[in-house]
Amino acid sequence: MRKARTLADFEWKVDDRIGTLTLNRPDRGNAFTFTMVDAMTDVLRRAVTDDAVRVIVVTGHGDRSFCSGMDTREFAGLELTPLRRKSQLHEHVHELIRAIVACDKPIIAAINGNAQGAGLDLALACDMRVMSRSARVSEVYVSLGLTSGAGGAYFLPRLVGRAKAMELLLSGTAIDAEEAEKIGLVNSLADSADLQATARTLAASIARHPPTTVRVMKRSINQASRSDLDTSLDLLSSHYGVLATTEDAGEAIAALRDKRTPNYTGN
Repeated sequence: MRKARTLADFEWKVDDRIGTLTLNRPDRGNAFTFTMVDAMTDVLRRAVTDDAVRVIVVTGHGDRSFCSGMDTREFAGLELTPLRRKSQLHEHVHELIRAIVACDKPIIAAINGNAQGAGLDLALACDMRVMSRSARVSEVYVSLGLTSGAGGAYFLPRLVGRAKAMELLLSGTAIDAEEAEKIGLVNSLADSADLQATARTLAASIARHPPTTVRVMKRSINQASRSDLDTSLDLLSSHYGVLATTEDAGEAIAALRDKRTPNYTGN
């Protein structure tokens, strides 16, 4: 296990090939600051080239809040022009969302408590979501006279369908964990005490496979969602051909033959 690092109100640690990013401002509902967002973006981009990291878990400290969105104190007393407000999102918050989407290592959101607005958008940008049974989530923007600012209007319809996304975004209604699972917003639920273990079990089930294969598989899924069938099949055949020649593919076959646990190196 690598030594954990605490930077700008969050913690990053790598343990058993799983990188865990924990938002650590429980007194503020684990809300973002711009400095915090920039530092998290940097950590996630560095994780892309860190061979010790195969899967990433994003979560919050405590059991009350995953993330309540942007800390409103960041705007207190400021006279901001429309352009400046746009730039704050575009140059800070949006860079974090882009870093999550661009990362070809799987990212799991462990929603340990309530997620609101940009906090929910953070979870939606991840590849998978595990949620505490006691948590609630909401796209609260409309109640504040605002529109979705961190990707919710993009991700939510792709996860739960256009009509349900419209309902959640236009009403600002909070839903509980059971409803979130029912509509496909989250993959699974866990009791609060078991949430982190559940997320790590999912992460470990991915991390045990050849890392290059996992990364290519994630790219393939993302590419397929943006292309037609023929283009996707053509690209998949190229990926398949390359992966079949890797050392890890040979190791997988050898381990199966020898009835042993494979040792994957990413080569």
